[in-house]
Amino acid sequence: MRASAGTLRTVLAPVILGVVALALWQLLVVAFDIKPFIVPGPLAIGTEFGDNIASVVAGALVTGGNALVGLVIGGVVGILFAVLAALARVVDELTAGIVAALAVVPIVALAPVLYTMFGAGAETARQLVAALAVFIPVYINTLRGLRQVRPVHRDLMHVYAASAWQTTRTVTVPGALPFIFTGLRIASSLAVISALIAEYFGGPVGGLGKSITSAASSSNYNLAWAYVLGAIIVGLVFYCVTLAIETFATRNYKPRT
Repeated sequence: MRASAGTLRTVLAPVILGVVALALWQLLVVAFDIKPFIVPGPLAIGTEFGDNIASVVAGALVTGGNALVGLVIGGVVGILFAVLAALARVVDELTAGIVAALAVVPIVALAPVLYTMFGAGAETARQLVAALAVFIPVYINTLRGLRQVRPVHRDLMHVYAASAWQTTRTVTVPGALPFIFTGLRIASSLAVISALIAEYFGGPVGGLGKSITSAASSSNYNLAWAYVLGAIIVGLVFYCVTLAIETFATRNYKPRT
């Protein structure tokens, strides 16, 4: 019962805060007669969202698909490189400069270059932009987690004559899981944001980023904010799914001795 009450409070608290914030937002828009080109009210945004739900969903599928591809590619590559760097410190030393350089590459400059390389009609550039954004936090967090194993634990496994796989399964992986999923949770939101931003600079006509710019350029600000709401929902879905997978994995992972 206590656990259920705690979970209920955890869910209700942000919901109540969100409702209060939306109510204050609507009140301020009405009270001060704020124009839509500055910021529309939540009711106007919700109306446009409902009236254009089909186009919002279509754009969300494009943006979400590119973000998902980027999340998978960047996550897998980041974890693999972190494992190599943890096994051989020289790999970490050799790639430290490259990782630092990748971390500061601006999407604004990278997206147009990738469109030129892969063609403006392909989604590849958007997926690679998302993968690059995902790689950095996953790599850094995974590497940190893999190095959290205390020397005494490694020595103990050596005394037990455990194989490298047994040491990895029973000591290294359980200790690194929270760090890996922390990186993935951060990366899940970055993947959506990066895919969305990449859509502003060219590529196929599709995705929420293109829809936002098209609506804003035609002065349909309520519709533009409706697409922004769709992008927020996509980001929340990615984050919540990643969090659910983390909860399931950490709860059900029972290392064997």
